[in-house]
Amino acid sequence: MLFTTLTTLALVATVQAVGRAIVSNLCDAPVYLWSVGSSISTQHVIPRDSSYSEVFHHDPISGGIAIKMTASENGLFNPNVSQTIFAYNLDGGTIWYDMSDLFGDGFLGRRMYVKPSVTSCPEIAWPFGKLPSGEGSQVRHCTAETDLTLTFCTDNCLPSWSMCGDSVPNDHRSCCTHCIGSHHCVAVPSWA
Repeated sequence: MLFTTLTTLALVATVQAVGRAIVSNLCDAPVYLWSVGSSISTQHVIPRDSSYSEVFHHDPISGGIAIKMTASENGLFNPNVSQTIFAYNLDGGTIWYDMSDLFGDGFLGRRMYVKPSVTSCPEIAWPFGKLPSGEGSQVRHCTAETDLTLTFCTDNCLPSWSMCGDSVPNDHRSCCTHCIGSHHCVAVPSWA
């Protein structure tokens, strides 16, 4: 009995708490998402003011997990549709994470940030919805206990080409870039 109790306590002590990968959409338009390892999940639709989350896990075949997102329904299975990829790899007590785009910048003009719940861990910031100019790889790491939240349209900002200002008198949100002529959000600057 004592041996069983000690064994159980030892096993509990070696189990580490792990965090979650969270994708939160504050944009008006939905985000379409798939969790991809050695297999592909079903499509998840994240409407405005909604979130998707999964507990960090290690895929026995692929190792890491790629959360792939598109701005169009079934985008993962249509040719040349832009994908934003929020990837993580659980390695013992460490979580490695990064972001990248494939086939262009499908969420251009929408602020995107990855914020860890452990504040000492590094963020990933895409203020214009694409990898900032001059930035190389943005691979980061943190303790596996953190939650990593990728937020689209932080502060509920309006994407490029959205109506703003006088054009929408009952909507007081700011543009992800800025409002031009008090009627439309401008395009992302070419230098971004």
